[in-house]
Amino acid sequence: TGPSHAQRLVTVQKGPLYRTEGSHVTLWCKVSGYQGPAEQNFQWSIYLPSAPEREVQIVSTVDPSFPYAIYTQRVHSRGIYVERVQGDAVLLHITELQDRDAGEYECHTPNTDERYFGSYSAKMNLVVIADTLSASMMPQVLTRAEGEAVELTCEVSKSTTQHTHLSVGWYHLQGAGESPAEEVLTLSKDFILRPGPSYTQRFLLGDVRLNKVGNTTYKLFIGGVKPSDQGQLYCEAAEWIADPDETWKDISRKQTGKTSLAVTSQGRDLSVDITAAASSLSDGDTLQLNCMVGAQKETSRHFQVRWLLNGVEVARVDPHGVLIVEEEHEERAKLGQLRAFKQSNTVYVLMICEVGLKDSGMYHCSVSEVKAPGDVHSVQSNQSSGIQVDVKPIERRTHLSVSSRTPRVTAGDALTFLCEVRGATSPVSVQWWHLPPQHTGPRVLVAAMERDGTLILGSTYQDGGTRGGLRLEKSSSGAFTLVIPNTLDESDGGRYVCEVTEWSRGQRWTEEGETAVTVSSTAGLGLHATLRSRIVTVRYGQSFELVCQVSANYTIEEVPVSVGWFFQPSPPTGLSHKLVQVLPDGTMNWETAQSRFQGKAQLTKAATSFSLHIHNAVAADEGAYQCEVQVWRKNAPPQGQPAATTTSNAVGIRVLLPESKLQVATEESSVEIAGGADATIECRILFAQNKSQFAITWYFVPPPAADETPLQIVRADYRSVLEYGAKFSSSALKSRFLSQRVSSSVSWLRILSTNPWDQGRYYCVVEEWQWLVDGWYKLGEGTSGRTTLEFKLPGEWHQLQLEKTNRSISVREGEEVTLHCLLQGAHLSAAHLSATWFQEKEGGLVRPLLTLHRDGAIEYPQESLAARLHLRRPAAGDFSLTLHSVEEGDAGLYHCQVQEWQLQSEVKSWALQALASSGYTQLTTIPP
Repeated sequence: TGPSHAQRLVTVQKGPLYRTEGSHVTLWCKVSGYQGPAEQNFQWSIYLPSAPEREVQIVSTVDPSFPYAIYTQRVHSRGIYVERVQGDAVLLHITELQDRDAGEYECHTPNTDERYFGSYSAKMNLVVIADTLSASMMPQVLTRAEGEAVELTCEVSKSTTQHTHLSVGWYHLQGAGESPAEEVLTLSKDFILRPGPSYTQRFLLGDVRLNKVGNTTYKLFIGGVKPSDQGQLYCEAAEWIADPDETWKDISRKQTGKTSLAVTSQGRDLSVDITAAASSLSDGDTLQLNCMVGAQKETSRHFQVRWLLNGVEVARVDPHGVLIVEEEHEERAKLGQLRAFKQSNTVYVLMICEVGLKDSGMYHCSVSEVKAPGDVHSVQSNQSSGIQVDVKPIERRTHLSVSSRTPRVTAGDALTFLCEVRGATSPVSVQWWHLPPQHTGPRVLVAAMERDGTLILGSTYQDGGTRGGLRLEKSSSGAFTLVIPNTLDESDGGRYVCEVTEWSRGQRWTEEGETAVTVSSTAGLGLHATLRSRIVTVRYGQSFELVCQVSANYTIEEVPVSVGWFFQPSPPTGLSHKLVQVLPDGTMNWETAQSRFQGKAQLTKAATSFSLHIHNAVAADEGAYQCEVQVWRKNAPPQGQPAATTTSNAVGIRVLLPESKLQVATEESSVEIAGGADATIECRILFAQNKSQFAITWYFVPPPAADETPLQIVRADYRSVLEYGAKFSSSALKSRFLSQRVSSSVSWLRILSTNPWDQGRYYCVVEEWQWLVDGWYKLGEGTSGRTTLEFKLPGEWHQLQLEKTNRSISVREGEEVTLHCLLQGAHLSAAHLSATWFQEKEGGLVRPLLTLHRDGAIEYPQESLAARLHLRRPAAGDFSLTLHSVEEGDAGLYHCQVQEWQLQSEVKSWALQALASSGYTQLTTIPP
């Protein structure tokens, strides 16, 4: 105890001190002039440059709870600790200095005096600088005969801005390094060469020298090696700085890799030595052992080398350099984890990658000499001394803490979590998992971040529109922040687990931590919407109203509510179309695609109901309507996710068009004309509304079957645009079949220059169309009665003599065929004749192919066949048809029809006098 009249004085190491990042730092503090017990207590704090007025407590000798949170882990793991030198003096140890440890340190001694008298604390500054010292030497395995020279080179550099000195030294390890390193020669920080005790005499004789070449190169020269030099050599550099107390302090030290040196003795015929690049390894490291053989004239001799672990052979290399591995190590050899090879005739190497605890033990190498490769008997053998290799498990000193800045929130609020990893030495990956309240199934992945920073979102969280844009960020080297911007409901509460995985040297470690949050909902329970309408069937032009009634187990009027109206046309076109959204403040957001509703829809709101009133209904308004109600948190704009949402039932609205009053004449009739004359078929509208327009479609039913499928001739729509049917689309038929609107109620079908195959039944279909506000609509249609068209034959009718023989012909596709049609009689040269060829295909459909008119003109109803049809007419009564390049579709039943005409002088028109049909020819096509 100090004298009673003394004044307490606390002193600390004088600053500022400059120390390198990653180094082990000590700061001393002592107290004198105190009263009370001989063992005083000390407390260390720091004032950081970012907040020089704020004290951050680090460590105390009396109070375990003294450290602030940022130092708790380092103090508990003895990364920072206080060493008591004596009762009133201590050393503060920082085992691995970090950049954030820079600042003003204060050493404080709690009062043990009867009264306060003197100083109770002292301060000093610690500056953290980068460790820029570098030392390197190329690892080698060298063999020298005794008395030969060896030279090694070490590269040393630094880039510290403070004034510092360097020292460079060379050290020697016997064997595998089981004994302490022996100093060979050192250039001190004061630029003085200092040899080690074993090398002093050789240094004085000039056999051991250290030369500096340029700014960074240092060379060690040993003039005549001795057997005692055998082992491992390495270079060590140190950087020194002058502290304020005028003492020099080494602030960084770096060792190079080791070079193995084997010295062959002239006195021994076969020597064996073993060295290790490192004998103390961690799980997953690589072990390299060098076996060095010393012998005279070794290049002409043959050696076999065996590697043994605890006396059991691991592998051997024969005189050819071929590796032979014991069975239990074969798998590792196949994977490339175990290799042994002959580097030279005197150096043999064993390498084991990714060592484990099983690789610990005593290693030897045994060398046998044989006269020639392949001999089984050795001339002599020798075994090295043993080298102990220890493999230690990797010590992990990581610490994981998981917390939430939002332990209790309301649905719709954000959740923020922090996962902090301390002590990790390798990159880590992070996974966040969620276990909802009362959850019994597997946990759900929220998000993950790989070691390279790649972000992966869980399937439930990939839709940014549901919970907002989820974020997982790495805020510092070991801190990961998870933010869920919008919670949906109570199910987003529960436990959130942070799983951290660290990879190192082919192994992985996983650690978990968790935190719990509670999400409460003030809305959503019991929210329900019902849609109804007083009428669901409306006439065109009428109005209708839809009412959306909202109910819940809380007062709807007291929470912000928005309503959206949706429409699905009839027939459906996919998803429902949104018409308008009414926000809690009354703002209406109309969808551009549904703008036609905006001008005729009226939206109103009552206490717990919302109405949509649509005026002047049109056909496009027919379909299903729904309302969607959303409840929002109070004092928050309607953005992100609502607190609750419900969709009503669908209500279908049907819009009736005006009733059609169309009546069309349905009486059956017949028209009898002379062949070749024009024919007129009438279509009459008996009654229709004044504002209507009409589309007329004419149909033809060929004989003889009454149930033959009708063929569309031509359609004239309500704008009088003509559209011919497929069978009447040729230019020849278009010019003969004309649709003509005679009056508002009468339309004609004109058939010019009728042919016998025009005979059959004709009728029309009338469609009634009206313009209704937003477009043309078809109100109804009517079908007329059938009109039968027949040819009237003259009273003096006579028969034409046409060949009636039926034939069957087969022809190969691509060739040509002639179909015969022969008329016999003496008056043929003076007659006016016409002829038509017909084809009947499967199904009974008969179509004209070619018509030879009485004036010699030829008409092709089937224009696509014109190029392949040829009517030869070698004689007046020969109407034979030649079909070129026969195709598969030409197969069918063919016949011709011949007509005789006479000019009626009194009316100057042609009249049909006679007609006849030939026999049938069945044409069959044969593939080429």
